Amino acid sequence: MVPSRENRAVVSLSGGMDSCVCAALAVRDFGSDAVAALHISYGQRTEAREQIAFQGICERIGINQRLIVRTPFFRAIGGSALTDKQIAVPEAGPEIGAQIPVTYVPFRNAHFLSAAASWAEVLGAEHIYIGAVQQDSSGYPDCRPEFYQAFNEVIRTGTKQGRIRIETPLIALRKSEIVTLGLELGAPFDLTWSCYSRDDQACGSCDSCVLRLRAFAAAGAMDPIPYLSQAAVPDFS
Repeated sequence: MVPSRENRAVVSLSGGMDSCVCAALAVRDFGSDAVAALHISYGQRTEAREQIAFQGICERIGINQRLIVRTPFFRAIGGSALTDKQIAVPEAGPEIGAQIPVTYVPFRNAHFLSAAASWAEVLGAEHIYIGAVQQDSSGYPDCRPEFYQAFNEVIRTGTKQGRIRIETPLIALRKSEIVTLGLELGAPFDLTWSCYSRDDQACGSCDSCVLRLRAFAAAGAMDPIPYLSQAAVPDFS
């Protein structure tokens, strides 16, 4: 049986920890046959590794309908350590999220949501799941609830039927709560990749690695991915 519009979802799946849990939630809520996974390759340093994570997660949780979209203009625009190799990825400082870091990709999530909304219209899906997180995060402005509220209005006024809605089920959770939820859902954390700078072993020192390692420690769980050095991760809590 073909799922109805209101029972279909597109999930934005980067391959990281948060998007993996978000995808597992979408599968729980709608069933794997009613979930389509979208991955954006935007010229980031770990682009190839993230695609591997995306495909692996989809295989493990049973999402068969997948789309990889490439947006190379982010590399041409530059301005972010994730897309410009002339800008170094910094090690985590004592106050992650206190100011917008150089790993912020200018207005990136707006492009991701636009692609997801376009595909949702074609598929006849009324839900877009994205694993945006505000707490315990790097402080990116396009991860704030206000941004998604505003973008929902853009989608409502800019689509044919205006019924597609962005869902941000993780946005108010702490990272440790996301780990706990993922473990309850059976999210395949072993397949995810969060490191900003390396694709063989996670560096253990960038903002993303430190936030992830802290989250697993606070949840009383072991992070299953390989790290270059976990012992060197500073504890600023």
